Amino acid sequence: MNILITGGAGFIGSHVADRYLELGHRVIIIDNLITGREENIPDRAQFYKMDICDEKIAEVFQKEKPVLVNHHAAQMDVRKSVSDPIYDARVNVLGGLNLLQNCIKFGVKKFIFASTGGAIYGEQDYFPADEQHPLRPLSPYGITKLTTEKYLYFYQQSYGLTYTILRYANVYGPRQNPHGEAGVVAIFSERLLTGKQPIINGDGLQTRDYVYVEDVVKANELVLEKGDNKIYNIGTGVETSVVQLYNYIISAAGINMTAVYGPAKPGEQKRSLLSSEFIWKDLGWKPTTLLEVGIPKTIHFFKKRFVK
Repeated sequence: MNILITGGAGFIGSHVADRYLELGHRVIIIDNLITGREENIPDRAQFYKMDICDEKIAEVFQKEKPVLVNHHAAQMDVRKSVSDPIYDARVNVLGGLNLLQNCIKFGVKKFIFASTGGAIYGEQDYFPADEQHPLRPLSPYGITKLTTEKYLYFYQQSYGLTYTILRYANVYGPRQNPHGEAGVVAIFSERLLTGKQPIINGDGLQTRDYVYVEDVVKANELVLEKGDNKIYNIGTGVETSVVQLYNYIISAAGINMTAVYGPAKPGEQKRSLLSSEFIWKDLGWKPTTLLEVGIPKTIHFFKKRFVK
């Protein structure tokens, strides 16, 4: 099957590309390399350096004839979305619409969308949040992800385009970009391994649900032919504070550096935790990698990159 992956040079998208190639599919990657890295692109993938907002993307659809689109390209920095919501919407909403219009024009059968399980729910009423939890995004980033979800429903109802939406918890692992809000594991790892002091924002008691990238890839594999027109949370259901996470990382890195605390981020969510019971019952997916295993694997990757 011809599969087009947007953001395929990025952290999660490149891992998904690797797996799809292993399964015998033909993979086409579109990435503008603003945050993605060319070294992440698998050798056997067909690569186009292109922005998802570019009208010339139609030429890629016409030439490569994808049957399925896996959409991971995004403006994913929450802080940037707050400071520049117009840019955020241009990439995440208009870029997504550009893809969807071409899906209809060129007969794409299915669209897999990487959404967010943290920003889309906002401050939670209950823990863990399931897919029926009220949607109250507190950032333009969360709003644009929700908007694209709503557009997918429209395109399914109006044009018959099948979709699956995956609402990710905080994904971590090898290849994560340490230069951005979404990668606290990568940020701490890079700073520790390069002799810089990591800063914990606020009291460090804010919690997140950290899911390893290989588990996320498995979900993307399962929904290639299943989960049509459904929304799934992809998380662990395990709540981990920033302080706990920091201790995992310094232990795995073998570096005893006392944490330094900085001011809290204005408006930061205090807790975020996802239930993945629905995808477990529906498709048999569940996370298999504990933090005690995933963090050392991630540190090993960053040691090869940063430690000479």
